[in-house]
Amino acid sequence: MADQPIFRDGGEAGKRLSKALEKYRTEEPLLIAIPGGGTGIGNRVAKHPEADFSVLIAGKLPFPDNPEAGFGAIAEGDSRGREHLHF
Repeated sequence: MADQPIFRDGGEAGKRLSKALEKYRTEEPLLIAIPGGGTGIGNRVAKHPEADFSVLIAGKLPFPDNPEAGFGAIAEGDSRGREHLHF
């Protein structure tokens, strides 16, 4: 039996994530998305809590024996987007 997806589509994922992030609305949130699937959902999420939205261009660092899997990413310059980010 195949695993069922958690979300029906990107629209549902963005809607549910934006609701979960609603509590951060007053903290001037910054949402950073990574292209390759994250920008469409990120744009939807950023609209609900009225967050600033940015895109981070990064390259995946793949495992040599499994190029589909990644162990990190690399980007040029200061790609944090703000002076201080708290995760």
